[in-house]
Amino acid sequence: MKVYLSGEIHTDWREQIITGAEGLDVTFSAPVTDHAASDDCGVAILGPEADNFWHDRKGAQINAIRTRKAIADADVVVVRFGEQYKQWNAAFDAGYAAALGKSLIILHGADHAHALKEVDAAALAVASDPAQVVEILRYVLTGALPE
Repeated sequence: MKVYLSGEIHTDWREQIITGAEGLDVTFSAPVTDHAASDDCGVAILGPEADNFWHDRKGAQINAIRTRKAIADADVVVVRFGEQYKQWNAAFDAGYAAALGKSLIILHGADHAHALKEVDAAALAVASDPAQVVEILRYVLTGALPE
C-alpha cells in the first residue's frame, strides 16, 4: 500500500507513523519537509526573483508537481493539521485527494474539529493521534484489531 503523508512539518508525526507501521506492506512518501529547501526550490532551479511573490510562486509550482504525483500515486492520503500554524497547503492537499477519490485520513487535535469540519466530512477517518493512523493501516492490511 502506498501512503502519502501530507501536512505540518514541525513535529515528528511522520516518523511515529513510519516506525509504528514497520512490518506492514506500506511504502510512504511525503513532501519535502526541509522548509528552506521547499521555499527556495523554484529560485534554486529556475533562477532568482527580486519579487517575493514570484519567488514563492516558483517554489509552490515546483512543489505542486511533486505533490500532485505523490497524491495521484497514493492508495491512502494522511493529512496532518498541527497546532502551531495554519496549514493552507494541507487543506489543499486534502481537497485534491478527495477530488481524486483517494482514501483520506485526517489527523488533528480536538481544538481543530470545528474549523476542519468540512475537511473531516470528506475523510474516511479522522484520527487524533499518529498511533490511530497506524492501527487503521494495520486493520486495512491485515484485518487485525488493536490489542
